[in-house]
Order: sequence, then C-alpha cells, then structure tokens
Amino acid sequence: MAALAGLRVLGYSGGVAWVARAASWRVPRGQELGGQVQLCRLSVCGGRQYSSEAKSEDELRVRYLEGEEQGIVVLGINRPQAKNAISKGLLKSMMKTVDSLKGNNKVRTVILRSEVPGVFCAGADLKERAKMHPSEVGPFVSKARALMNEFANLPMPTIAALDGAALGGGLEMALATDIIVAGGTQRLPRAVGVAMAKELIFSARVLDGNEAKVIGLVSHVVEQNDEGDAAYKRALALAREFITQGPIAMRMAKLAINQGIEVDLATGLAIEEACYAQVIPTKDRIEGLLAFKDKRPPRYKGE
Repeated sequence: MAALAGLRVLGYSGGVAWVARAASWRVPRGQELGGQVQLCRLSVCGGRQYSSEAKSEDELRVRYLEGEEQGIVVLGINRPQAKNAISKGLLKSMMKTVDSLKGNNKVRTVILRSEVPGVFCAGADLKERAKMHPSEVGPFVSKARALMNEFANLPMPTIAALDGAALGGGLEMALATDIIVAGGTQRLPRAVGVAMAKELIFSARVLDGNEAKVIGLVSHVVEQNDEGDAAYKRALALAREFITQGPIAMRMAKLAINQGIEVDLATGLAIEEACYAQVIPTKDRIEGLLAFKDKRPPRYKGE
C-alpha cells in the first residue's frame, strides 16, 4: 500500500481578521471555526521512529532537529496502547506544545507524525469517552476543535506525515496542517467538494493512496519503504526545502493564502498587498536581493 504525504494548502474561517483603515492594516485575532468530526476514514500504512535530542512527554514527543535541519520541529504522537487515539492527556500536551510554538520565531516548519508503527491516529479515545459523564463530552470536543484551529493558525508551514491509519479526529488533525492527507465536515468539502465530502463521510469509506489522489484529497503518493516511514521522509524532504526560504516571507505567504481563499479576489489581493508590506522593511528582503545579485544562496535570519 502507498504511504501518503499530501500537499494542499487550504483556507479556514477565522483565525485572523483583516481590518482596513485608510492605507494602514492591522491583523488582530478573530473568531475561530472548527470541524471536529469522527466519521470519514482514510487508510495508509507503516511508521518508524526518527529522533533528535529535544524535550519529550509520554504521549507527545517534541523534537527540535539540529544541523542542516535546524528550524524543523517534529511532533510525534506516542500512544501505542490506544493506537494514538486522542485522550485528555494528549490533547493537553498538544495544546501546550502548539501554544509554545506560536511565538517561537526560530521554528520554520512543523511536522506532525506518529511514532507508533501502522497508525497515525485512531480518532477520539472511545474507551476514555465511554467513562466520561455526558456533561464532559461537549467541553472535550470543544477543546479538541480548539486544538485543530490553533494548529491551523500556526504562522509557520506545517506538514502531516501519515505512515499509518488515520481515522475521524486523526484526519481532522492532519487536515489542520498545510500539507494534508484527509479531512472532516468543515475542511473536507473545501478540499474535495461538497458532494464528494458527503459521500466519504456518509459511507465512512476507507481509501488507499491512489484513490485519495484521484479525488484530489492528496497531491503526493509515495510507495512505502521497508522501514514504514516513507511519508515522514517525504515530509522531511519538503521541510528541508521550506527552511531555506525567508521565514518572514513564508509566514506572510501562508497568512495571505489562508485568508485570501475565504474572500473575493479584490479583497484577497488587498490582503496579499498588506502581507507584502510586512516583508518590505525586513533585513531578509535585502539579503535576498543581495544574494541574487551576488549569485549565492541567501542566508535568511528571520529579521
């Protein structure tokens, strides 16, 4: 079976509100819209641990890569006993980690992967859910939805590497990244269209890599390797490409795409102009021009 590392940039409602006043723009935090579901499924395979010295927690291992890969952060979900199902503990760890990444200008790309062979995420932890009081379920789902939104709102590029089965909320988690493999009731229709999204969700159909590519759900389908980490390796290769680019320009590009896709073309072009205006006074822009003139690779510092 093929492993997946889907490349598709999606917009989402909320996260940033654009407010125009004369020639000035500001970018405040806005309302968030979620899409936490546990219906649609996608089948992928494999998985192997990659490591680099960094802080870690039991259910979520956070690795800051070094050397030529400095700037890449790998988040590894590690709940083998529950097939990486989303528990209260995992949710808390992920929210804490995502919150710490938001303001870290040294982070240039985030990869979300599994460290459990054969599975990415089995969705919600239904065994834990069964023990919840009905009054606890709503707040838990709201927190899970908030996590997806926070992940989608990270300013740097994000990649989901699926070397294993992704079910329900696991798909939604992947869809919240910029490079995705699957989705839910709100984000999935934006990726494959309303009719196809309904068909997949209503049937809970399992798709292989080629089927997912045919319907436009993924852009990259790579053959699985003996180690079972082909999707992760493809994601890492993409991340290496990303970290050579200007980090400020990358963040502004992501912001322009995510917000522009939700509005009409004229407003989208205005958003693009506002984003570019944030890049003009940076040292990185001058470095890019000098590097082009000197015919050498640029050395961006995020300044």
